[in-house]
Parts: sequence; structure tokens; C-alpha cells
Amino acid sequence: MRDGAQTEGVSFSLEDKIRITERLDEFGVHFIEGGFPKSNRKDKEYFERLRGLKLKNSKTAAFGSTRRKDKTCARDEMLQSLLSAETDAITIVGKSWDLHADRVLKVSLKENLKIIADTIRYLKNNAA
Repeated sequence: MRDGAQTEGVSFSLEDKIRITERLDEFGVHFIEGGFPKSNRKDKEYFERLRGLKLKNSKTAAFGSTRRKDKTCARDEMLQSLLSAETDAITIVGKSWDLHADRVLKVSLKENLKIIADTIRYLKNNAA
């Protein structure tokens, strides 16, 4: 659902997201990636409401990125929001292109791999 919401001119309301989740579950979609719980109040509320839904076929996922270069996983608010979403799975994106590590994150390739490994280890050890 997150990717579809990034289409130009598309803006789901909270109720839209709940109805879409229910329909995707009815269709038998295995995983529903509901968005980034820290991005805005609507997504935070979506994950709160999601806990009360009785899905029959689908598992839910929250989306985020790796920890920030200047924070530990335990102190990274974005990672904490992923855990507090209490979804069945967490989807993260890590930089895999050296240009992104160097110019976007401004870290060495070695540090980038450490950030990715730290994040995966932390989420694996702390997810419910």
C-alpha cells in the first residue's frame, strides 16, 4: 500500500487505508506494507488502528530505513517507531550503492555496512 500511496495525486485518508487493508486481506495478499509510522500523524494512527483489525490472510509490515549514522539503534526514533507499530514484519531500506553511502549518508562503505548490520540485528532482537 505504501508504494501506491506515492503516486502523484494520491492521498489516502486514514479510513481509506483501513478499508484498503481490509480488502487486501480479503483478496489474500500475504503482506501489507502500511507505511512509515514516523512519517506523519495519519500513519501513526493507522498503525494504532491496525492492531485492532482481525485480519484473516495478511500479515502487516511497517516501513523504515536503517539507523542514522550519528545514533545508536536504541536511540534512533525512527527505529523505535517501527518497533512500536507492533506489526508482523518490518521492512527496511539500506543504501546499497556506494554513491549513496558516500554522498547521501556521508559514510564510508564499511560504516554503511555496519549501520545495516546493526539495524537488522537490533530489529531482530527487539521485535515482538
